[in-house]
Amino acid sequence: MLYNNLIYFLVAIFTFSTNTPVEVPLIPWWGAFIASALLLAGFSLVARRLYASALTEKAVRYFSIERKLSIVAVVCFIIWVYVLDLKYYLQPLSLGGKLPVLENLGGLGAFFLLFCVIWYRARPLYQQLFHREYTSFGFLVSNVKINLPIVLPWLLLSFTFDILVLLPFPGLKKILVSPWGDLILFAVFVFFLVLFFPPLIRRLWDCRPMPEGRMRDKIVAFCRDQGFSSEILCWPLFEGQVITAGIMGIVPGFRYLLITPALLEALSEKELESVLAHEIGHVKNKHLVLYVLLFLGFSVLAGALARPMPHFILSSDTYYWLLGKVNLAPDTLLGILGAIPLLILLIVYFRFIFGFFIRNFERQADASVFRAQGTGVHLISSFEKIAVLTGTRREQKNWHHFGLGERIGFLEQCEQNRQAIGRQDRKVYASLLFYFCCIAGLSFSVQQLDLQKISAGYEVKYAEAVLLQKSRQEPGNSLWPVLLGDLMQSEQMEGKAVEAYEQAVKLRPTSVEVNNNLAWLLLTAKDKKLRDPVRALTLARTAALLDEKGFVLDTLATAFWANGLIENAIETEVRAIRLDPGNRRYYLEQIRRFQNSRWGEETEKAKNL
Repeated sequence: MLYNNLIYFLVAIFTFSTNTPVEVPLIPWWGAFIASALLLAGFSLVARRLYASALTEKAVRYFSIERKLSIVAVVCFIIWVYVLDLKYYLQPLSLGGKLPVLENLGGLGAFFLLFCVIWYRARPLYQQLFHREYTSFGFLVSNVKINLPIVLPWLLLSFTFDILVLLPFPGLKKILVSPWGDLILFAVFVFFLVLFFPPLIRRLWDCRPMPEGRMRDKIVAFCRDQGFSSEILCWPLFEGQVITAGIMGIVPGFRYLLITPALLEALSEKELESVLAHEIGHVKNKHLVLYVLLFLGFSVLAGALARPMPHFILSSDTYYWLLGKVNLAPDTLLGILGAIPLLILLIVYFRFIFGFFIRNFERQADASVFRAQGTGVHLISSFEKIAVLTGTRREQKNWHHFGLGERIGFLEQCEQNRQAIGRQDRKVYASLLFYFCCIAGLSFSVQQLDLQKISAGYEVKYAEAVLLQKSRQEPGNSLWPVLLGDLMQSEQMEGKAVEAYEQAVKLRPTSVEVNNNLAWLLLTAKDKKLRDPVRALTLARTAALLDEKGFVLDTLATAFWANGLIENAIETEVRAIRLDPGNRRYYLEQIRRFQNSRWGEETEKAKNL
């Protein structure tokens, strides 16, 4: 359960933290509120029906329903974030951006709300299966405490970063935003995991020291013989009725061996020792440290890929095609497209890469029984008992553990040939070496990329997309088509410039600038199919009537010349000289041009508007 919930919560955290709040929500607040309420009510109804249909089933069915509903909860949360703009409404929690962790906490609370619906509906079946009565509130609190350790490290890192940024030390802020900042935060993360996390989980999970007695003495003696020290705790997971054990903590003084009462009741002494040998094997093989490094590896990998991602997206024509199809701001779409590959990476990484190492770490820990007991017979019998008592099929697999049948098969293989243990160790070490080399190589390769070169030339395309988006959002505002027309003309995209100016003229028919710019473009376009001297003359006359300026009269004179009205052209250019004597030389050159050539016979000089 906890391994699966790890992925669900990681997806939720990633989805919320990478989302950029929109300036204007897609749906009005009241519509978003109603849609959220309906989504929550529908989800609750589905959960109630699923659990009601399983009241006569076993615990396996209970966990299966919880897993399916958890996936649905993730989908609902993604809808809240990307369709109903959850982050937009939670922005005030960050206190003006000073403490984003509070905003993230609000998003996390929304995700916990979906899980609270699951737990609320699960309570009747849980009480029937595990024979423990709970109030609704008590059951919700119990489940929150179980799952809280999954998100505490992330909350700690976020809170630490926000607090450090708020401190009045410019040098510290500079370090935090540098590559050293990630190392500092990771050091804080490791310090928290080593010293504070295990005792905190102990209290959240309500673990108590194992009572004094013969069984505890046997466990202590076995651990001592293996050169292992740890506090031994009773783990009341699912009322202690789950047959399992665990190890928590890296430093001996802050390390706990967790054992459920059901495990103590189900196994013989030798079988119990084999399970203890397995857990001790995790410590001796440094698996807990490697888990931390694998989490760090994902952070490094995600950071390396996140850096060039926007540049690759901006250099893709698909991005600009999508902009024309969806009603999203360019930066919002850029954020979504950048988050999707990283979200896929997160799921693939933890489901397959992290899962590969977890499974093989478990197999490596299984092999530890041969060093501790000299045989794997007792661990095999433990697995056989667990399969019978829990109703787990031997061939049933999951992403974080090999199936019981596979684990038994490996132990039987080791029993016949101890060299299989060494092969498993070499497999793990070679895989780790390959993994860390890949992470280092990829990070180095990304650092060598010339990101500006990747997206070079697409700045104009992005600016065009922004202006088109603004035009769609504010169809009555002529500023956007004017700016778009200016941009397109400066980049010699004449067809698009004409379209933009035509739209601007419709919105602002009395604008001197728009009439003049469109007239000049219709006279001087390099694409002769765009030229229209008659239309240009009408526009130029309108501009001149609105405001007689030197450059406006020059456009009008050129329009007269293009329509064969040479005398009108010269007369208008003379008026331009009187109004703008500073550009006298240019206007005289225009007059000589009108007298000595015909419009269209030469390539007109570009004009600085």
